[in-house]
Amino acid sequence: MKRLSSNFSYLAAQGFAIITAIFILVVLAVLGAFMVNVSTNQHMGSALDVQGVRVYQTARAGLEWGLYRQLINGSCVASSSFTPAASTLSGFTVTVTCVATPGSSGAPTVYTITSIACNASGSCPSASPSSLYIERRLDVTF
Repeated sequence: MKRLSSNFSYLAAQGFAIITAIFILVVLAVLGAFMVNVSTNQHMGSALDVQGVRVYQTARAGLEWGLYRQLINGSCVASSSFTPAASTLSGFTVTVTCVATPGSSGAPTVYTITSIACNASGSCPSASPSSLYIERRLDVTF
């Protein structure tokens, strides 16, 4: 009887060790999956931040272009869309609009230039934005 009892406790200890090892492996696998998910989200957020800065600079370039056109022509260019020539701003589209509001009682004309930049092809704002759509709008009134 004594021998059977000692074999049983040995087998029970081995079974407990296997269950513990499997439990630890499952916990480590879940923890690893969680870390991969967090890392992926961090990288996505960082990439979108960079794209946001680039599309802001594109909108600013469009605004400066609209101001330059108004300075050269002396009047507003109603609306224009273009893709910047700079390689760092490629892939973005800018739509620039200008609205002239005549002043009343001899007041000067007020110009409002709006620049909308986005990462969609065509014109901005996009009619059917994707989940990674980024848009910036800048206005200047003078």
